[in-house]
Amino acid sequence: MDDMENGTMGSYQDRPRTFPMMRSKPYTPLIFRILMGLNVRALFGLLLLSLGAVFYIGARTSPIIVFVFSICIISFLFAIYLTKWVLAKDEGPPEMAQISDAIRDGAEGFFRTQYGTISKMAVLLALIILCIYLFRSTTPQQKAAGIGRSTSACITVVAFLLGALCSGIAGYVGMWVSVRANVRVSSAARRSAREALQIAVRAGGFSAIIVVGMAVIGVAILYATFFVWLGVDSPGSMKVTDLPLLLVGYGFGASFVALFAQLGGGIYTKAADVGADLVGKVEQGIPEDDPRNPAVIADLVGDNVGDCAARGADLFESIAAEIISAMILGGTMAQRCKIEDPSGFILFPLVIHSFDLVVSSIGILSIRGTRESGAKVPIEDPMTIIQKGYSITIFLAVLAFGASTRWLLYTDQAPSAWLNFALCGLVGITTAYVFVWISKYYTDYKHEPVRTLALASTTGHGTNIIAGISLGLESTALPVLVISVAIVSSFWLGQTSGLVDVTGSPTGGLFGTAVATMGMLSSAAYVLTMDMFGPIADNAGGIVEMSQQPESVREITDVLDAVGNTTKATTKGFAIGSAALASFLLFSAYMDEVASFAQTPFKEVDIAIPEVFVGGLLGSMLIFLFSAWACSAVGRTAQEVVNEVRRQFIERPGIMDYKEKPDYSRCVSIVASASLREMIKPGALAIISPIAIGFVFRILGHLTGHPLLGAKVVASMLMFATVSGILMALFLNTAGGAWDNAKKFIETGALGGKGSECHKAAVTGDTVGDPFKDTAGPSLHVLIKMLATITLVMAPVFL
Repeated sequence: MDDMENGTMGSYQDRPRTFPMMRSKPYTPLIFRILMGLNVRALFGLLLLSLGAVFYIGARTSPIIVFVFSICIISFLFAIYLTKWVLAKDEGPPEMAQISDAIRDGAEGFFRTQYGTISKMAVLLALIILCIYLFRSTTPQQKAAGIGRSTSACITVVAFLLGALCSGIAGYVGMWVSVRANVRVSSAARRSAREALQIAVRAGGFSAIIVVGMAVIGVAILYATFFVWLGVDSPGSMKVTDLPLLLVGYGFGASFVALFAQLGGGIYTKAADVGADLVGKVEQGIPEDDPRNPAVIADLVGDNVGDCAARGADLFESIAAEIISAMILGGTMAQRCKIEDPSGFILFPLVIHSFDLVVSSIGILSIRGTRESGAKVPIEDPMTIIQKGYSITIFLAVLAFGASTRWLLYTDQAPSAWLNFALCGLVGITTAYVFVWISKYYTDYKHEPVRTLALASTTGHGTNIIAGISLGLESTALPVLVISVAIVSSFWLGQTSGLVDVTGSPTGGLFGTAVATMGMLSSAAYVLTMDMFGPIADNAGGIVEMSQQPESVREITDVLDAVGNTTKATTKGFAIGSAALASFLLFSAYMDEVASFAQTPFKEVDIAIPEVFVGGLLGSMLIFLFSAWACSAVGRTAQEVVNEVRRQFIERPGIMDYKEKPDYSRCVSIVASASLREMIKPGALAIISPIAIGFVFRILGHLTGHPLLGAKVVASMLMFATVSGILMALFLNTAGGAWDNAKKFIETGALGGKGSECHKAAVTGDTVGDPFKDTAGPSLHVLIKMLATITLVMAPVFL
C-alpha cells in the first residue's frame, strides 16, 4: 500500500511515469477568467445585484416565477456543495494526477477550439435570422400589441444567442467536472468500490443539477424579462397566452449548439476509440487503455468532450425545448378555454422541472459510500445501487407532480381536470421508467440479448455483426409500442379532462400529451447523473490501467465501466423517448404558428398530395443521409488515427517493451482537427435542408395557386423525419451499447476471456458500434428536435 501511495510500483523499466501535457496551461473560458479576476467584494456585490434584479422582475411577473427562481438558486448552492465534496477527495499517487492533467488539458483545449467554431457559426446564423425577421410579416397578435418587425427580430435573435450561450455553458460544466472527478474515482477504487461509485455519481450529479437548473432559470428569466419589458396583459399590449411564442429562439439556439457539440464530440471520441482498439487490442494484443497505445490519451479525452460536454448540451436542449413547447400549448389551450388566470397552465413546466431538481438531489444523496473491510468482500452491484436511487427519485417525482397539478392546473371551469392531467404525468413517469428498463434489458450483459450476442462472437466476426444488427433492429419494437401508448393515452386523458373551448369542443388533448412529456422528464436531473457517471467511470478505468495499478483495482473500475455503458445506453433510450414526445408538441406548435401567420386554419396535412408526400420522403432521406455522413466522418478520422498508431509502433519498436514513450499529443492533434472539420457537413445539412425545402415548395405553391404548400411540405418532412429518426436512433444506440457490453462480458473471463478469438470478434463488433452509439445515434435525437425548432422559428419563410 505504501508503494502504491508513493507511486513507486515500477513501470517503464522502473523509470518515473510522466505523461505529456496537451496544452501549456489549462484553459478557462473568458467569462470565468473575468469573474475570477474581480475583487471578492466586487464579485459579491455583483452577485447580489444580479439576484436582486432577477427577483425584482420575477415579483413583477408572478409569484410562481419567484418560486422557480428560489428553487433554482438553492439547487445551485447544492451543486456547489457537491463540487466541494468531490474536489476534497484525494487524487492518488503522482502518476494518476499526471495522466488526469493530460486528459484535462486535451479536453479543455478541444473544447476551446470547438466552441470557438460553433460560436462563430451561431453569430452568422443569428444575423441571418435577424434579416429574415426584419422582412417577414408579424402575427395579428403582435400587431395588436404594437410589436413591429424590428422588435420581433431583436427578441428572437437575443433569445437565440442566449439559448446558444447557455447550452455552451452547460456543455462546459459537464466537461469541467468529469476531467476533475475521474482521477478521484480512480484513487477511491484503490480503497472501496462503493466510495468510487459515490464520487462518480456525485460528480455527475453536480453537472446534472447545473444543466437542468440553467435550462429552467434561463427560460424563466427570459419569460419574466419579456413580461415586464413588453408590459404584458396591460391595456393595448400582448396577452400573456401569446408570450411563450417569443421564446422559440431560445430553444433553437440550444438545439443548434447541442447538435454541433454532439457531432464534433462524437466524432472525436469514437474516432480515437476505434483507432486505439483496432491497432492496440486486435493487432498488438495489448489491453484497453494500455499506456503503450499512442491513441489512449485521445480516447480518454474523447470520453469527456463527447459523452460529458456534448450530453450536457444535449439534455439542456431537450429540457428547454420541452418547456417552451409545453408553455406554448398551455397558453393556447388557456386562451381557447377562456381561463381567467392562465399563468398556472403556462408556468406549469417550470414548476415541474424545479421539483425535478429537488427530487433528483434527494436521489443523488441516497447513494452513500461505505468502505469495505477485507480483501474478500464481494463488490456490490453498482447498477442495483443506482437503480435504488432512481426508484426513490421516481417515487418523489410522482408525489411532486400530483401536488403541482392540484396547485397550478385546478380551474373552476373543470374542477376535476387537474386529476386527469396528474394521470397524464403518471403516464409520462411510467414511460420513462419502462424506457430505462427496456434499454437496460437490451444492453446489460446480465440479460439474454447481450449474452446471445457474445455467444455469436464464438463463431467469428461476421456472426457477431449479424447478431448485433438484428438485436438493434429488434430493440425498436418495444419502445415504439410504449411511445404509442403514452401519446394516445395522455391525449385521451387530456381530451376528457372537461376543458372545452367556446364552441363546446374538448381542447385538452395536446396539453395532456405535453404534461406526459413533462412527467417523462420530471426525473431528468437524476437520469443525466446516471449518464455522466458512465464516462467518468470509463476515464477512471483508463487512469488505473495507464498508471499500472493492481489487478484488484482494475476489477473495480471494470465493473463501474460496464455499469456506465449500461447507464449511458439507458439514458440515450430515455432521451429518444422524450425527443419523440417533445417533437410531437413542437409539431403541434408549428401548425398553430402557421395558422396564426396565415390567418387560416391549419390542422391537418394530407400526404395524398404528391408534393406533400415528396416532403415526407425528403424528411426520411435526411435522417439516413445525416446518419451516413456522421458514421463516415468517424470512419475517415479513425483511419488517420490507425495509420498514425501503426506508424509509431513501426518507427518506435521500443514502445512495446516500455523503452520508448508514445507521442500521445500527435493523436490528440489529428483527432481534434479532423473532428472539427468533419462536423460541418452533417450539421449544415440539418440546418439548410428544412429551410431550402420549405422555400422551394413555397415558390412552387404560389405559382400553382396553393399558398400553404410550403408549410404543408415542411410539416410532412418534419413528421416523416421524426418517425424515421426515432427508429434509427433506437437501432443505433441499442446495437452499439449491446456490442460494447458483449465485449465487456467476454472480458470478465467468459467464452475465453481477453485475447481469445472470441474477444477479437467482439472487439470488431464494438468498433462497428462505436459511431452508432456515440456519434450518429445521439446526434439524431438532437437533430429531430432541432428540425422542429428551426421550422417553428422559420415558419414565416414557408408562407
